[in-house]
Amino acid sequence: MSKAFTKETDSEIEDDLPDEPDPLPAGRKNYITPAGLERLRAELNELWTVERPKVVEVVAWAAGNGDRSENGDYIYGKKRLREIDRRVRHLRKRIEIAEVVDPRRQTRRDRVFFGATVTYADGSDRERTVRIVGIDEARSQDGEISWVSPVARALLRAEEGDIVEVRTPAGTEELEVLEIRYPED
Repeated sequence: MSKAFTKETDSEIEDDLPDEPDPLPAGRKNYITPAGLERLRAELNELWTVERPKVVEVVAWAAGNGDRSENGDYIYGKKRLREIDRRVRHLRKRIEIAEVVDPRRQTRRDRVFFGATVTYADGSDRERTVRIVGIDEARSQDGEISWVSPVARALLRAEEGDIVEVRTPAGTEELEVLEIRYPED
């Protein structure tokens, strides 16, 4: 049997999957809220201390079963380990460069800044509420948008009653800022 099917080197494993692309615009800081940083740390901890050891155990068991070339547990386990290690590297890099901004400490609460919750109306008079957060913590299903997104960039520094323009693939759209809120201490 060829060693190609039974022996993998660490460099081959790491080269299979590239690190996740860095969504930060060049020269920009990685702003994040305290809650967002905690979510990243919790995910890192879960991957490193819970999920990875379980997968390592399965891979070790599967490796002891003999022929690895047709061993689904071994093949899937090694693939999952690469995915976990890739995500762990990404999370460590992002946490390392994170710059925490606590929106509760914002003194200018009459304008839209990082961490603000903004209610706006679009051109069709539909109201939408979004919270402007860091790139790594944005969850559109929860109404959280990245501070570098087109909508957030249009809203930044606006005051209640202002009409701002956002460029979309369909053209320019006007948004009216209805309300600005920040979390309380």
